[in-house]
Amino acid sequence: MRKSALEPKGANLSRLRRALLSWYDHNKRDLPWRRDANPYRVWVSEIMLQQTRVAAVLQHYARFMQRFPTVQVLARARPSSVLAAWSGLGYYHRARRMHQAAKVIVRKHQGKFPQTAEEWRALPGIGRYTAAAIVSISFGEAIAALDGNVRRVLSRVFGHSEGTEVAWQRAETLLDRDRSGDFNQAMMELGATVCTPRAPQCRNCPVSAWCKSQGPDESRPEAPRKRKQLYYALVRKGASVLLVQRPADVSLMAGMWEFPEIPASRVNGSHPVASFRHSITDTDYDVTIVAIPHEKLRSLQDNARWFARKGWERLPLTGLTRKVLRSSAVASLARPQNLTQVSQ
Repeated sequence: MRKSALEPKGANLSRLRRALLSWYDHNKRDLPWRRDANPYRVWVSEIMLQQTRVAAVLQHYARFMQRFPTVQVLARARPSSVLAAWSGLGYYHRARRMHQAAKVIVRKHQGKFPQTAEEWRALPGIGRYTAAAIVSISFGEAIAALDGNVRRVLSRVFGHSEGTEVAWQRAETLLDRDRSGDFNQAMMELGATVCTPRAPQCRNCPVSAWCKSQGPDESRPEAPRKRKQLYYALVRKGASVLLVQRPADVSLMAGMWEFPEIPASRVNGSHPVASFRHSITDTDYDVTIVAIPHEKLRSLQDNARWFARKGWERLPLTGLTRKVLRSSAVASLARPQNLTQVSQ
């Protein structure tokens, strides 16, 4: 590919880099994983941020780091403890692979973190982007990191989208090799806060002078979201609640604990405790929680158990289950006729 195809219009790359880095230095968000370049903290944040909003990660990051402050502590932990701390973030395979990688780092590398992208990519759950982000931020390796935000910025700056490999080449061409970690984060920050999908703030963009196409992407409309209705039973016996464990061989949230799912026919005549709107990837769920007296249970499933609060707080719960158990709806069961609306 011609060099000009890898450079933006009016390409004075040194000026572009200075403009972007100056903007980042003055406008970057104060995020906890940016306060130092510790590779463990950067790694945890990058895994959490995959397909997850920053606001959601902020709620979990501090708690996770308090529970697993070092890679050694994480490597020693039980899988169920790691999943319990991850509960609510979704995409639980990320936590499982991070746990596996922690064991490799401790056992094979004596607790020392790899310092090159190639070495990081040999670990479970580490792809091309994640490896580049970690080593550029923590070790200063001069390598570009391409995520969805960066790719959107590049497609607008260059005026059109290209294949993945061309996007990586463009990211490498723009990279400030002296401040690679800051530059990668600046590109991500620009895409997340200014060069957004639907309402880009072109007047506030530090690289607008080099941009060939300003405005939202009209050529890639969002796919319509799916919608489903689910019903779960909240069954109490004294201070305990009944939970069931998802099978270990299912593709979604394997081994996690949740309320028993019930058919819509069981809702008639039962008390709705709460209704929730819950979103996972491309699907919005309308969830109704129904109170069912334990005396009406014919038998318990093999994967069902009773848990008091101290017990379920240590479990790897699905995000929805944890949200319900911590909601005011459970505490107000004395007034089951009141239907509580909760949204996420």
